[in-house]
Amino acid sequence: MEPEPPRPRFRRLVEALRRTDENEGVLRAARAGRELLPGDPQFGDELSTAGGRPSEILARHLMEMGVKRPSATRELGLTALQLWQAVSESAGRGHGTQHVAILFTDLVGFSAWALEAGDEAALELLRQVASAAEPAIREHGGRIVKRLGDGHMAVFADAEAAVRAAFDVQAQVAAIEVEGHRPSLRAGVHLGSPRKLGADYLGVDVNVAARLADAAGGGEVLVSGPAMEALPADGIDAKRLRRFRAKGAPRELEVYAVSPRA
Repeated sequence: MEPEPPRPRFRRLVEALRRTDENEGVLRAARAGRELLPGDPQFGDELSTAGGRPSEILARHLMEMGVKRPSATRELGLTALQLWQAVSESAGRGHGTQHVAILFTDLVGFSAWALEAGDEAALELLRQVASAAEPAIREHGGRIVKRLGDGHMAVFADAEAAVRAAFDVQAQVAAIEVEGHRPSLRAGVHLGSPRKLGADYLGVDVNVAARLADAAGGGEVLVSGPAMEALPADGIDAKRLRRFRAKGAPRELEVYAVSPRA
């Protein structure tokens, strides 16, 4: 026997629920609610779910479900996982045992320029940037964790080494010119205890450093409050960005723009 078709009233209920689930106003409200809750409101993107914790695996599945059809149900699921992650982090789970300074760098406007300049010029620029940046990172005791297309992730034993490396990388990159284009590099530094997984590092501390780099302007180095506290009082100028919040970083995080003292 073939299954009995849904009754009209049931079909109308299902359709009403589907419309509510996809309603833009409901989606905006769900996303706005995530901004007010503890944890990373961007939790669910590729950066925040790269690890193997259950919350990260579930978040990846939820995001895959919503690639073609964003829904309030997905947002509510991510909200629960965001809170789960925040509780785990506050309890110390998800953190490593060793303090390191995490540096992220990338080129401002590289993708737009590469589209106009073409593949050959883009590859040449990336080669020159890598040749300039990687020795500078290593000279300050840094270890390159991964290459990120037009940027790097590196770890250092202390915050000063990471910040000095960022200054040097910016100076080296500023001297590069390819087909009339001079790249501009931004950087973010955070001091924390990320989880080490093989040669990689994962966790909220990595996310914070990456968000700082994303929020920096060209030629700017942004550091977190914990990194700032570890910097020496001389040789580095710092300005606290009081009304600034790095997207996806904890709301209570203090952020500073730093530069080498002339």
